Amino acid sequence: MANASENAVVKLSTTSGVDMKTAASTLLYTVPTGKSLIIDKIVVRSNSASLAGGTSYSVTNFRQTFDLSGMTTTTGSRTIIASDNTTYLISVAGTAINWTVTTGATAAGTATIELYGTLL
Repeated sequence: MANASENAVVKLSTTSGVDMKTAASTLLYTVPTGKSLIIDKIVVRSNSASLAGGTSYSVTNFRQTFDLSGMTTTTGSRTIIASDNTTYLISVAGTAINWTVTTGATAAGTATIELYGTLL
């Protein structure tokens, strides 16, 4: 029987303290040997400051150039889901899934990023 973390959508990683201002990439997850990954969603939560100005973030083999500038309070969360009519790559073993900031928030701050997906 398959492991509960396979063939079902599960939380695969929680990465806290992710810089939401500086243009850079942060590793969220590496696809395990012998597996492939379909990313289902990303949850952004526990931001330490307003994300106003943060208009361009992306996730490897998933959503590109999405806007979080509306997250101006620190008590909410935002779920980034797959878009209709968009084909996403299935990430193969060894693929590094990165959170990338291109145009980050105006204020310095961090957030917690959770990755949900299905391992095949």
